[in-house]
Amino acid sequence: MINLLYLSVALIAIAFTILVIYVARTLKSLHITLDSVSKTLVGLERQLDGVTRETTILLQKTNDLATDIQQKSESLNSVVDAVKDVGTSVQGFNHSVQTITQNVENTLTKNQDKIAQIVQYSKVFMNIKDQWQARKAEQNRTRVRSN
Repeated sequence: MINLLYLSVALIAIAFTILVIYVARTLKSLHITLDSVSKTLVGLERQLDGVTRETTILLQKTNDLATDIQQKSESLNSVVDAVKDVGTSVQGFNHSVQTITQNVENTLTKNQDKIAQIVQYSKVFMNIKDQWQARKAEQNRTRVRSN
Protein backbone atom coordinates (compact mmCIF):
# COMPACT_ATOMS: atom_id res chain seq x y z
CA MET A 1 0.00 0.00 0.00
CA ILE A 2 2.81 2.38 0.61
CA ASN A 3 3.99 1.71 -2.92
CA LEU A 4 0.58 2.65 -4.13
CA LEU A 5 0.73 5.79 -2.08
CA TYR A 6 4.17 6.72 -3.52
CA LEU A 7 2.96 5.93 -6.99
CA SER A 8 -0.12 8.08 -6.48
CA VAL A 9 1.98 10.96 -5.14
CA ALA A 10 4.38 10.61 -8.09
CA LEU A 11 1.45 10.56 -10.51
CA ILE A 12 -0.05 13.65 -8.83
CA ALA A 13 3.35 15.39 -8.99
CA ILE A 14 3.71 14.61 -12.73
CA ALA A 15 0.14 15.76 -13.42
CA PHE A 16 0.74 18.92 -11.42
CA THR A 17 4.00 19.57 -13.31
CA ILE A 18 2.20 19.15 -16.67
CA LEU A 19 -0.59 21.40 -15.46
CA VAL A 20 1.94 24.06 -14.35
CA ILE A 21 3.70 23.85 -17.74
CA TYR A 22 0.42 24.37 -19.68
CA VAL A 23 -0.69 27.15 -17.33
CA ALA A 24 2.75 28.82 -17.75
CA ARG A 25 2.46 28.58 -21.56
CA THR A 26 -1.05 29.98 -21.43
CA LEU A 27 0.02 32.82 -19.15
CA LYS A 28 3.01 33.57 -21.39
CA SER A 29 0.72 33.69 -24.46
CA LEU A 30 -1.72 35.87 -22.50
CA HIS A 31 1.20 38.15 -21.50
CA ILE A 32 2.23 38.56 -25.17
CA THR A 33 -1.38 39.31 -26.13
CA LEU A 34 -1.77 41.85 -23.32
CA ASP A 35 1.51 43.54 -24.33
CA SER A 36 0.22 43.81 -27.90
CA VAL A 37 -3.10 45.26 -26.67
CA SER A 38 -1.19 47.71 -24.46
CA LYS A 39 0.92 48.91 -27.42
CA THR A 40 -2.19 49.23 -29.54
CA LEU A 41 -3.90 51.30 -26.83
CA VAL A 42 -0.85 53.58 -26.55
CA GLY A 43 -0.95 54.11 -30.34
CA LEU A 44 -4.67 54.79 -30.24
CA GLU A 45 -4.16 57.25 -27.41
CA ARG A 46 -1.59 59.17 -29.49
CA GLN A 47 -3.90 59.16 -32.49
CA LEU A 48 -6.80 60.29 -30.33
CA ASP A 49 -4.67 63.17 -29.00
CA GLY A 50 -3.92 64.19 -32.60
CA VAL A 51 -7.58 63.95 -33.58
CA THR A 52 -8.54 65.96 -30.50
CA ARG A 53 -6.05 68.71 -31.39
CA GLU A 54 -7.23 68.81 -35.00
CA THR A 55 -10.85 68.85 -33.87
CA THR A 56 -10.10 71.77 -31.54
CA ILE A 57 -8.41 73.70 -34.37
CA LEU A 58 -11.29 72.88 -36.73
CA LEU A 59 -13.83 74.01 -34.14
CA GLN A 60 -11.95 77.30 -33.66
CA LYS A 61 -11.84 77.87 -37.42
CA THR A 62 -15.56 77.08 -37.64
CA ASN A 63 -16.30 79.60 -34.90
CA ASP A 64 -14.17 82.23 -36.67
CA LEU A 65 -15.95 81.49 -39.94
CA ALA A 66 -19.36 81.77 -38.25
CA THR A 67 -18.35 85.13 -36.78
CA ASP A 68 -17.13 86.32 -40.19
CA ILE A 69 -20.35 85.18 -41.86
CA GLN A 70 -22.37 87.00 -39.18
CA GLN A 71 -20.43 90.24 -39.76
CA LYS A 72 -20.78 89.97 -43.54
CA SER A 73 -24.48 89.22 -43.15
CA GLU A 74 -24.93 92.38 -41.10
CA SER A 75 -23.01 94.37 -43.74
CA LEU A 76 -25.16 92.83 -46.45
CA ASN A 77 -28.29 93.86 -44.54
CA SER A 78 -27.22 97.51 -44.78
CA VAL A 79 -26.63 97.08 -48.53
CA VAL A 80 -30.06 95.50 -48.92
CA ASP A 81 -31.61 98.41 -47.00
CA ALA A 82 -29.79 100.89 -49.26
CA VAL A 83 -31.01 99.07 -52.38
CA LYS A 84 -34.51 99.09 -50.94
CA ASP A 85 -34.25 102.86 -50.42
CA VAL A 86 -33.04 103.28 -54.02
CA GLY A 87 -35.98 101.19 -55.20
CA THR A 88 -38.36 103.39 -53.23
CA SER A 89 -36.75 106.51 -54.72
CA VAL A 90 -37.03 105.13 -58.26
CA GLN A 91 -40.64 104.21 -57.62
CA GLY A 92 -41.33 107.78 -56.43
CA PHE A 93 -39.53 109.17 -59.49
CA ASN A 94 -41.62 106.95 -61.78
CA HIS A 95 -44.77 108.17 -60.07
CA SER A 96 -43.65 111.80 -60.56
CA VAL A 97 -42.89 111.17 -64.26
CA GLN A 98 -46.29 109.53 -64.72
CA THR A 99 -47.99 112.49 -63.06
CA ILE A 100 -46.11 114.98 -65.27
CA THR A 101 -46.90 112.90 -68.37
CA GLN A 102 -50.58 112.87 -67.49
CA ASN A 103 -50.56 116.63 -66.88
CA VAL A 104 -48.86 117.28 -70.24
CA GLU A 105 -51.26 114.92 -71.98
CA ASN A 106 -54.29 116.61 -70.38
CA THR A 107 -52.93 120.04 -71.28
CA LEU A 108 -52.31 118.95 -74.88
CA THR A 109 -55.82 117.54 -75.09
CA LYS A 110 -57.33 120.77 -73.74
CA ASN A 111 -55.23 122.98 -76.03
CA GLN A 112 -55.47 120.81 -79.15
CA ASP A 113 -57.49 123.41 -81.04
CA LYS A 114 -55.02 126.16 -80.17
CA ILE A 115 -52.10 123.97 -81.24
CA ALA A 116 -53.81 123.26 -84.57
CA GLN A 117 -54.26 127.01 -85.12
CA ILE A 118 -50.60 127.65 -84.28
CA VAL A 119 -49.57 124.97 -86.79
CA GLN A 120 -51.75 126.60 -89.47
CA TYR A 121 -50.32 130.04 -88.67
CA SER A 122 -46.84 128.55 -88.85
CA LYS A 123 -47.55 127.14 -92.32
CA VAL A 124 -48.88 130.49 -93.50
CA PHE A 125 -45.86 132.29 -92.05
CA MET A 126 -43.51 129.79 -93.74
CA ASN A 127 -45.28 130.31 -97.08
CA ILE A 128 -45.00 134.10 -96.72
CA LYS A 129 -41.32 133.75 -95.80
CA ASP A 130 -40.69 131.48 -98.81
CA GLN A 131 -42.48 133.93 -101.12
CA TRP A 132 -40.54 136.84 -99.69
CA GLN A 133 -37.24 135.03 -100.23
CA ALA A 134 -38.27 134.10 -103.75
CA ARG A 135 -39.08 137.78 -104.54
CA LYS A 136 -35.82 138.92 -103.03
CA ALA A 137 -33.90 136.35 -105.07
CA GLU A 138 -35.77 137.51 -108.23
CA GLN A 139 -34.92 141.13 -107.51
CA ASN A 140 -31.27 140.19 -107.02
CA ARG A 141 -31.25 138.33 -110.34
CA THR A 142 -32.76 141.25 -112.19
CA ARG A 143 -30.19 143.62 -110.71
CA VAL A 144 -27.37 141.33 -111.70
CA ARG A 145 -28.77 141.14 -115.30
CA SER A 146 -29.19 144.85 -115.60
CA ASN A 147 -25.62 145.55 -114.53
